Amino acid sequence: MTLTELLANEELRRREFPVAQNKVFLAHAGVCPLPRRVAQAISDCARHGTTDDQETQTIPRRLDDGRKLAAQLLNCRPEEIAFVGPTSLALSFVAAGLNFRRGDNVLVYHDDYPSNVYPWMALAERGVEVRLLNTRGLGAIRPMDVLGQVDENTRLVALASCHFISGHRLEHARIGKSLRERGILFCLDAIQTLGAFSTTVEFVDFLAADAHKWLLGPCGAGVLYVRREVQDRLTPPIYGWHNVQNPNFVAQEKIVFRGGALKYEAGTHNLVGLAGLMAAMELALEIGVENIAAELQRKRAWLVPALQAKGFTVLNANAKPENAGGIVSGYPAGSDLTALHKKLTDAGVVTSLRMDRAGKNYLRLSPHYYNTDTELRRVLELL
Repeated sequence: MTLTELLANEELRRREFPVAQNKVFLAHAGVCPLPRRVAQAISDCARHGTTDDQETQTIPRRLDDGRKLAAQLLNCRPEEIAFVGPTSLALSFVAAGLNFRRGDNVLVYHDDYPSNVYPWMALAERGVEVRLLNTRGLGAIRPMDVLGQVDENTRLVALASCHFISGHRLEHARIGKSLRERGILFCLDAIQTLGAFSTTVEFVDFLAADAHKWLLGPCGAGVLYVRREVQDRLTPPIYGWHNVQNPNFVAQEKIVFRGGALKYEAGTHNLVGLAGLMAAMELALEIGVENIAAELQRKRAWLVPALQAKGFTVLNANAKPENAGGIVSGYPAGSDLTALHKKLTDAGVVTSLRMDRAGKNYLRLSPHYYNTDTELRRVLELL
């Protein structure tokens, strides 16, 4: 299936994306609806699990296939991929597993999604200085902002690949390259770009992303990338039968971790969720991430001025292409956004309401590649 075929054939679109039969779904930056084939993969895995040992249906071949799919999306090695579940858990693995010294500092953005804030804030209890990045606008993080706020004691920078309200997309490769030259580790929360925009890891040390947003997969099934060259610096904070060697399931006298990123997978896998994750990655690769990104940019280029013509102030409205994500958030002058959001919901249009630190509300639209121009025009009519 190609993107052109999908958008030209309404019957195909509604079959592959059942949500389109009854709703205009523009909230993919929240929790996505499942495509047909992803739901089918989950159903098939669960059904097979009724006839035999559940693991025999998936392990080991299918999980190895999944690592290869993730490696293809991220442009890395399969042995650098671990399946640990939600983004919050994966980021906490990194924060808890690194050996920080008292006096070290980490740089984070306080207005990022909490999953990428709290694990780093907790390091203060270990004597680590937690620095909060200063920016000129909500989520508008420039390379110069980051590089101007690190020093010889900075051990790690943790940022999101795209801000969850403003839609400002990070130039993560530029930032990561400069940080590596300085010997500073770089951790990326990629949940708002993986499956939507190229999110490769040539200059990233750690990356975490769940599947339930732009990747169009199930909740609680995500990837953790750990660069091979730093795996010996990240000690798993949890231990189990899967990540510690135990021949014939006999506990040994010494703890010896399995090789590669497998050492971060402590116990039994969420097989049903991973079946959905793998189907979602296959779908993204079939459509082509570069095609998805181009379509999201096209939609955004039309949607931003259309909203402005309706009296909306749009965040990140004049973003350069490299900083424009799939999220479009804004607010109209003098309107009750709560009431407007309810009006859209009652009309079968799914959007998101989000609030910043100052308590200001934003209407967030996050269409995906399968949404049509007709659907977007309907939303504008309702506004």
